[in-house]
Amino acid sequence: MPDQLIYFADPMCSWCWGFSPVVDQIQESYGEDLPVLLVLGGLQPGNTKPLTEKAKESIKEHWGHVYERSAQPFDQTFFDRDGFIYDTEPPSRAIIAMHSLAQDGSLTALKSVHKAFYAENKDVTSSDVLADIAEELGHDRSAFLAAFDAEEIHKATQRGFEFSRSINVTGFPTLLAGDNENGYRAITQGYQGWEDIRPAIDAYLADPKGS
Repeated sequence: MPDQLIYFADPMCSWCWGFSPVVDQIQESYGEDLPVLLVLGGLQPGNTKPLTEKAKESIKEHWGHVYERSAQPFDQTFFDRDGFIYDTEPPSRAIIAMHSLAQDGSLTALKSVHKAFYAENKDVTSSDVLADIAEELGHDRSAFLAAFDAEEIHKATQRGFEFSRSINVTGFPTLLAGDNENGYRAITQGYQGWEDIRPAIDAYLADPKGS
């Protein structure tokens, strides 16, 4: 396995939405020389409890911090929702399903789900909304819904969550660089702007083994 970046993210992680332009810049600057492998780590998969007013205030504060650092847009009408359940499993599974339909499409799907949730206040826990996003990306709606409900996609989604936990990735975004032979080292654990990410990647490429 050649050198690559492993990007641990979640489609309902506001800091990952803030990091989205940085990922675009990574792909533009390093391209095929350092491909990005997306792992959906599971922020709150399987959550069943509706958001409380206290939780909404905490999320609103986080959104404010992300906007200050990244200037990414947020639709504040999200906080008018009643009884919203912050379950990050369905949108994660949707991205896995879209990747199964187009093998190079996971990062594009993540960006589209992020935008729908944060900038457009769409309910990305809804299969209908997720199917709309899949269609916008050129996927057949029926094929997407079949993949979304398939047992192997459920299992693949859970494997991503389990892998993240197994290597103690608990915060998003996390970006690791390396290969299977020499191992991986952290480029960032948490949000960093391009001005910090680029020199960290360049330092890795200059000395991949950390000698």
